[in-house]
Amino acid sequence: MTDFEKMTGVAAGIARREAIKRVSVLLGGVAFVGGSQLLTACAGDRPPGADSTKTAATPAAAPIGEFSVADQQFLDEVADTILPTTTKSPGAKAAATGPFMALMVTDTYTPEDQKVFRDGMTKLEEACKAKHGTGYMQATSEQRTALLTELDTEQHAFQKTRKPGEAQHYFRMMKELALLGFFTSEIGYTQAMRYKETPGKYEPCLPYTKGETSWAPHA
Repeated sequence: MTDFEKMTGVAAGIARREAIKRVSVLLGGVAFVGGSQLLTACAGDRPPGADSTKTAATPAAAPIGEFSVADQQFLDEVADTILPTTTKSPGAKAAATGPFMALMVTDTYTPEDQKVFRDGMTKLEEACKAKHGTGYMQATSEQRTALLTELDTEQHAFQKTRKPGEAQHYFRMMKELALLGFFTSEIGYTQAMRYKETPGKYEPCLPYTKGETSWAPHA
């Protein structure tokens, strides 16, 4: 098992491809920033930021590329606002999504996209201070949600007028990596979704009750 697999809690190969497909659908079918590099990154051997054998992943403990521990903690909080704890599962922070995001930006983004993402972290912090008079890490959950809701509306509008070759909106990058990181983590796979390591008999049609969690693809 590579350090990447330990960090994300997901084996390389079909599971990650399936996850990328599913999250792309959630985001409207647009290709991910990082493209195929997100798949080849599965073979990377990086210092783990999380231990997939634990229910709650280990918090950031060392820098990843240009991302300090504080940067990763910031991304953890952003991701946790997008995917908070519910009655069904812990949120993105518990899955150490911040270190995952930092790793993906470092290993799969072009230098230009890395700059957009890192500048976006500064813009998000400045927007929070302008809107609420406090930094993001000090903001309440309600303030954070209000801010990210505005940024999500902004990135959707940007998507409609985005020119070919133009960099993605920074919040779009954050949102897609937060979703991908969470839904390929052990917590996302086994608690937010239903998962069985060994498949049973073939069931082409099963009854479904509205509100049930979806099944995670087999790794």
